Amino acid sequence: MTTLEVSMTTERTTAEIDRVERHAAHNYHPLPVVVAEASGARVTDVDGKSYLDCLAAYSAVNFGHGNPRLIAAAKAQLDRVTLTSRAFHSATLGPFVEELARLAGKDMVLPMNTGAEAVESGIKVARRWAYRVKGVPADQAQIIVAEGNFHGRTTTIVSFSDDPDARADFGPFTPGFVHVPYGDADAIAAAITPNTAAVLLEPIQGEAGVMIPPDDYLPRVREITAAANVLMIADEIQSGLGRTGETFRCDALGVVPDMYLLGKALGGGIVPVSAVVANSDVLGVLTPGSHGSTFGGNPLAAAVGLEVVRMLADGALQARARELGERLQRGLDKLIGHGVTEVRRAGLWAGIDIDPAVGTARDVCLRLMEAGILAKDTHGQTVRLAPPIVIDEDDIDLLIERFGAAVGAA
Repeated sequence: MTTLEVSMTTERTTAEIDRVERHAAHNYHPLPVVVAEASGARVTDVDGKSYLDCLAAYSAVNFGHGNPRLIAAAKAQLDRVTLTSRAFHSATLGPFVEELARLAGKDMVLPMNTGAEAVESGIKVARRWAYRVKGVPADQAQIIVAEGNFHGRTTTIVSFSDDPDARADFGPFTPGFVHVPYGDADAIAAAITPNTAAVLLEPIQGEAGVMIPPDDYLPRVREITAAANVLMIADEIQSGLGRTGETFRCDALGVVPDMYLLGKALGGGIVPVSAVVANSDVLGVLTPGSHGSTFGGNPLAAAVGLEVVRMLADGALQARARELGERLQRGLDKLIGHGVTEVRRAGLWAGIDIDPAVGTARDVCLRLMEAGILAKDTHGQTVRLAPPIVIDEDDIDLLIERFGAAVGAA
């Protein structure tokens, strides 16, 4: 911690942070707060101070901490069975995959655990589809990806990242990926060859700072890939499941990809749940032994995931994200030119660029933390906001007020 960060902590908080620093790998740079309890859109630290959570575990807690419906589903399943492996069937897996497929308008689901696993699985499926269906020569399949992407940090995924922190000293890297600028459909069209298996994109680039492409981008990518017999893979791990005001961000643009990659909110903030969702003409290339996961689709995960799907079925949460997002936008727009240089927002998800004159994005996040607001910085000058969709209007107003103070606009 910096001197400033140390000065912001109590003795108990400092002791807990020191314990983590001594015994946990240093692969994160968290804010100096130690959360002990949480409910809805609020968390409480070890000293009893309450904070408004405006990150929601990078959208894994879309439906709030300790959501009663999700907790009830998890508790009920804990008393039944939690793990069988896929060596056997379980009573919760069938309903989960059936209803998730229906929500996505597809007919098949590959359940996994983490978002990175979903991406890795999608890559494997796309390659096998290229060889067995499209007829690409063995080991020649290519996948087009976007510059500035974030799909996880496994070895294969960082092979096509351009983030030096994610790549440095982790080579040799996996071949088979072609980079193009994000938001440029013409570049995708130019990069496609007979060996192209898929185009893998985030509908909105979250880690990059909530970067929203032009409205015609995803529709054009869909047209280009369909014409070229190339799979379109939408990584909706952060943007999906209500965050941007629709079930999937692709829905807002009238786009139906060949494959959805889902995670984070699918586990309701309780257990890790991810999935690859596609039609059987794509996912059907998997055969017994070709892919697997001991915990993927386990009974507990399936029970929680099923309740998440059912919560999204009537569209009320998606509408709430749209409405509250518009309220957030109106407040943040007033800060442009007053410590903020740009605001990008979709639903209840925003990237706010901070004027360097008022400090770095981390400086602003520390000021927000002191004021009872938890947010996270990325790429030096951008603050990301993604509060749980269950946040209320008064807390949205409080967030705007305190953000203004943190950038010197109030």
